Amino acid sequence: MTTVLLDLDGTLSDSKPGIAASFRYTVGQLGHDPDTAGDLTWAVGPPIAVSMARLLEQYGDDRVDHAVGIYRARYSDVGIYDCTVYPGIVGMLDALRNAGSTMYVATSKRRDFADRVIDHLSLRSYIRGVYGALPGGGLDEKQHLLAHILATEGVAAADAVMIGDRLHDMHAALHNDIRPIGVLWGYGGKDELLAAGADALAAVPADVVRLVLR
Repeated sequence: MTTVLLDLDGTLSDSKPGIAASFRYTVGQLGHDPDTAGDLTWAVGPPIAVSMARLLEQYGDDRVDHAVGIYRARYSDVGIYDCTVYPGIVGMLDALRNAGSTMYVATSKRRDFADRVIDHLSLRSYIRGVYGALPGGGLDEKQHLLAHILATEGVAAADAVMIGDRLHDMHAALHNDIRPIGVLWGYGGKDELLAAGADALAAVPADVVRLVLR
């Protein structure tokens, strides 16, 4: 039986609107012009501190920890609910469950936020467990998160696949000897995923079912 590790932002959920708005709000609160932030697609997926550091660099601002606090407060209150399930995802989850796969969410998002998103999107019935970064710090690096899931759930790497849309998902999977499958409807894109070592690419959610069960 295959264990499927699922990224959240850019894989199950189109969360860019709420995340980008929260980044822009944070920039404004720090005294910068949020209209100059540009396209923030790249900021969706990596650990929040990594994206925040890159964004603030263009303003010459190194207040990353302070900015992350502002971001998380705003995201928790407003941005977290500005997301939708991608078309075809529910059908994908149905097919994987019917085939006997066990599914876990593996996200760089803070775990308590991820739990709220899963409930908001009514996906709880498909997911055995939700794993993410710890509120007090820890498991921020995805490779450590995946290792933690394998150890906690007693899953062999050879029996698992990682489904994600960004290079961090692919790198973390390979680091843990997990098969990485990239999805093309998210925020990374074909070139990024292939360069990061994706074993296969899914153009639509139905492709994930075929690739997992092959």
